[in-house]
Amino acid sequence: MEEVALGSSKKMIATQQEMVDAKVPIPYRDQCAHILIPLNKCRQSEFYLPWKCENERHSYEKCEYELVMERMLQMQKIKEAQGLKKSGGVPLIPNPAAAS
Repeated sequence: MEEVALGSSKKMIATQQEMVDAKVPIPYRDQCAHILIPLNKCRQSEFYLPWKCENERHSYEKCEYELVMERMLQMQKIKEAQGLKKSGGVPLIPNPAAAS
């Protein structure tokens, strides 16, 4: 069963049943779940020691980073297609002189 999430070029490798069996929390059931499952098994077997399972953790974090970067690029393309400027919208720091 090959699924591609809406807007993502990565395929879902872990099936819904595998994620349910591994008790992966719903917010973590994304295209990186197939890496999270062995990471969580490693963490449990190593009693969550932070210096253990480093390779698995690095692989999972890299996968999540790539997903976030892909989403950011897609959002930038959408904004550019709508003609919005990068600095458009509500400013993070309002100008108090403009409020008067």
